[in-house]
Amino acid sequence: MKKTVLSLLSAAFAVSAIASCSTDDDNVIANPNTYVLVHGAWQAPYVWDAVKSDLTNKGNKVVVVELPGHGADKTPTYQLTLDVYRDKVIEAISKTDGKVILVGHSMGGMVVTSVAEKIPQKISRLVYIGAFVPASGQSLGELSMADPNSKLGPQLTQSDDKLTLDVKRDQLTYLFINDGSQAAKDQVLANYRAEPAIPFGNAITLTSAGFGSVEKVYIKTLQDIVITPGFQDKMIAGAGIKKVLQVNTSHSPFLSQPRAVSGLLLQIGQEISVKP
Repeated sequence: MKKTVLSLLSAAFAVSAIASCSTDDDNVIANPNTYVLVHGAWQAPYVWDAVKSDLTNKGNKVVVVELPGHGADKTPTYQLTLDVYRDKVIEAISKTDGKVILVGHSMGGMVVTSVAEKIPQKISRLVYIGAFVPASGQSLGELSMADPNSKLGPQLTQSDDKLTLDVKRDQLTYLFINDGSQAAKDQVLANYRAEPAIPFGNAITLTSAGFGSVEKVYIKTLQDIVITPGFQDKMIAGAGIKKVLQVNTSHSPFLSQPRAVSGLLLQIGQEISVKP
């Protein structure tokens, strides 16, 4: 009888332990991915903090790239080009195993496009979030001027040496995160730096074997007044992007609705995992 009771208790403990493990595992995806996140102009790695936390909590690896001349990086402005940005991202990807999901926001769309042209074999998905998608031969400056409804252009001022571009401070949060909390707006103001200007004039060359061979996803930002939804549609069509998702936010969804962004990125990752 004693042995029977002990056996029953042992079995109950084992079932309880298995159930406990199962509950914990519900929060971790079966096939984790590596995400490489690239910020846009006038921003820095901090913008991805909440999204990174969500992705890593699900068991994924996340690499956030600090573009030269942004955040805490002190590279002289006159040394910065689109190729310098590209090479920084390629360096980060070279330290990862297997393929990555490469994500770019705004100006970062130019950067990730350039990266995809150089190392298409390392990218499982190229994801644009409210980002510029250039055609071959276009520069960021040329592309941005093609959006007639953008509110950004009139709010820019150029430095006397032509090396940086500033956004008028009283318009900064209105443009980039009008739908965000006051805390998020304060974060944008506190981390603001003038944007290096030279990369805006650097044209990009793309090929079907490079950029054209990478599967792409575009996440539209529906309240965006920096890169308007209508212009996003034009770039999506021009690049032949078939997979289009959306968030009902301003230009900085990772700050105003980070869970929505991480949810979409997880969805993209899961689709890769189950693809035959």
